[in-house]
Amino acid sequence: MPMSSRRQFIQQLGLASLGGMLSPSIGVAQSKTAKIYTVTGAINASELGVCLSHEHIMSNFGAERSYQPNYDATALKAQVLPYLKRIKSLGVDSILDCTTAYFGRDVKLLKELSEESEIYLITNTGYYGAANDRYVPEHAYQETTEQLAERWINEFERGIDQTDIRPGFIKIAADGGGVSDIDKKLMQAALKTSQATELTIACHTGDNPAVPKLALELMNEESIEPSVWIWTHAHQMETSEELIAMAKEGMWISLDGLRIKGYYGGADQLVLDKHLQHLLALKEQSLLPRVLVSHDGNSFPRGGAIRPYEAIFTRFIPMLKENGFTQQEIDQLLVVNPQQAFAIDK
Repeated sequence: MPMSSRRQFIQQLGLASLGGMLSPSIGVAQSKTAKIYTVTGAINASELGVCLSHEHIMSNFGAERSYQPNYDATALKAQVLPYLKRIKSLGVDSILDCTTAYFGRDVKLLKELSEESEIYLITNTGYYGAANDRYVPEHAYQETTEQLAERWINEFERGIDQTDIRPGFIKIAADGGGVSDIDKKLMQAALKTSQATELTIACHTGDNPAVPKLALELMNEESIEPSVWIWTHAHQMETSEELIAMAKEGMWISLDGLRIKGYYGGADQLVLDKHLQHLLALKEQSLLPRVLVSHDGNSFPRGGAIRPYEAIFTRFIPMLKENGFTQQEIDQLLVVNPQQAFAIDK
């Protein structure tokens, strides 16, 4: 989608009503063509509701690379389903699952979990290039950027793993330090995929500003709107200046490390304070419309104990209100922005 038309399309998107701790009184402005692909099918963007934009329903991160995750489905569902129902009771309507192919993506299991929990789950296409490229398949090194993009485009157009399940976004990742050749190839392939599908790119970046800077250069070369790019784990930056600069360019800034272990303790408070610091800085620059918030939790990490993804509702929203955030601003972060970030017109 050309830069100007994508911006106009985003501006057409409306607000959705909220549940749980959020405002129930937001008006709805429907767009008939704005949709988001979940594992159970396409929905109107306004149906996304309260959205956690960066979580892992399950993953094999830390294990050896494998396309087949081979989960114990019985044990997985016994642990994950009650937790998803817990999350739904807090007001969550949808979750973007950021587990890529080769470290645990299982779209059939995601569909079962979505149907049984009544939460919209959104899966992805793309490859994970962080962790020293441990989860990048061999063919990604051998194929051209165009061939790699074609694989991901086919998942969107034809479905994943011979199903009718289509990805709702593109997930890639890059390591720290300089941008390696394979990380750059993943970035370029993701941009080609986005151009063909309109899917948004969530790029694991953390405290490496070289990645969004290169992404911006690549997008400018192809006249691609920066709003297709999400700087994930941006909360890892020590200061907010780089985040402000990229948000002003039009990128999404994802503050998604609110995976705290308990309700008290100095370490948890440091996590909360750091996210608040970045949000306050972005708010001061009127950039809250460019921000996503989430936890990077995991309800089945290699079969281990749940890494919770509920602190936004139990701890962070009350903290935001104590620091002057209005209900409208909270709704912006958890409802409006995810709709605008992930809706497409295909």
